[in-house]
Amino acid sequence: MQISEGFGEPKTPLGAMSPLTLAFLGDAVYSIVIRTIVVNKGNTANHKLHSRSTEYVSAPAQARLAENLMERGLLTDEEQDILRRGMNAKPKHQAKNASTKEYHLATGFEALCGYLYLGRQMGRLLDLLSQTLEI
Repeated sequence: MQISEGFGEPKTPLGAMSPLTLAFLGDAVYSIVIRTIVVNKGNTANHKLHSRSTEYVSAPAQARLAENLMERGLLTDEEQDILRRGMNAKPKHQAKNASTKEYHLATGFEALCGYLYLGRQMGRLLDLLSQTLEI
């Protein structure tokens, strides 16, 4: 298989994809968005870049984002469903520095990020983040 073939349409329809699979990808997508924002704010030492990005790439921070998105009514019905499915998923492990509730909210948020990325809706993801995230 050519590497470029991996960037085509997913073999599984997005709506049928496991929320934990979406969260797996969404975790990386969200991390790269945050790291890009932090790096674009200015060149600095690696430890400072890492410290700044981990303020936003953590289960408690992602849980706050998920709550903010829901409270402000910013999600479509479809996006709410993906977030809910991710929150209700049963991961095999628990985050080290988060409550169970925060971990489930963060998993839902990551599932939403993965869903929007695979659905080629990065603009929508960036729009949602710009409305709820201050860096």
